[in-house]
Amino acid sequence: MPNNRVQEFFSKRFRSLLSNEPSGTPPWLSTIAKGETGGLFVPSDAPWVVHRDFGTLVGGIRALLMQALHPGTLAGVAQHSRYEQDALGRLAGTIRWLTVTTFGSHEAVAEEASRVNRLHDRVKGEFQENSGAERKYQAKDPDLLLWVHVAFTDSFLTCHQMFAWRKIPGGADAYVDQWARSVEPLGLTNAPHSKAELVAEIKNFTDGNKLRSDETTQKVISFIRNPGLPLAVMPIYKLLFAAAVISLATEHRKMLNLRVLPAWLVIPLTRFTLRSIQLIIGPDSPIEDGALKRLRRLGIWPN
Repeated sequence: MPNNRVQEFFSKRFRSLLSNEPSGTPPWLSTIAKGETGGLFVPSDAPWVVHRDFGTLVGGIRALLMQALHPGTLAGVAQHSRYEQDALGRLAGTIRWLTVTTFGSHEAVAEEASRVNRLHDRVKGEFQENSGAERKYQAKDPDLLLWVHVAFTDSFLTCHQMFAWRKIPGGADAYVDQWARSVEPLGLTNAPHSKAELVAEIKNFTDGNKLRSDETTQKVISFIRNPGLPLAVMPIYKLLFAAAVISLATEHRKMLNLRVLPAWLVIPLTRFTLRSIQLIIGPDSPIEDGALKRLRRLGIWPN
């Protein structure tokens, strides 16, 4: 069992990597801790339980793989993102939205949504649909927002069920239904509210000839496979990437031309690795602790 000093060292390194902050203290920690209201979720809600767990490390990779299948969302990444030059910065921005939306106050969620909406206003251009037609797009287009959301929701849900260990309160339907609240401030009002609706939306995109894999897709996938992380963490990342590939739907995996390693090896090894990471860095999360202190201060959650 690691002692507190060892846990503190590895916890700082882990948080520093994810937040792109050398001190190990996420810049958005104070945003989550402050505020005079509750938020979208409390600790007994499904999104809180799923997003505090380590299945998210695989789910995030899987979501990027799925999102790369849509030429519209891919165009936004390829034409406007500095993902190759600043992979950790882009990761930190995504984690900031996820954590503030999950654990922050209503004021913090509104502020964060405003930040993301301003970014979306600048992401625009053209891409070629599978029909061959040229289409103008903006990141805030409802169909593009919907694909990003369903890819995210399906990925985090699937990877929690495959690799994490905490039971989801209310099950898959509760997670899909409750997490739909997260995208309302971004302008998406037709998000699925059950697992069946989520599956149906993904099927609509897949069967409706909306997805594809081309040279740009493969370039982004190649970067996701080797994102230039510190050498010390690459072996673990390679395992998480393999786990994300296994968790993909067969048709999406084939479209992306991704090779599958033996599930009998990858799945238990990933579960063991994620549990080991949590053991090494300890059970405490500054983000969750800050959110809980706010909720207890306001009398929303018992001490």
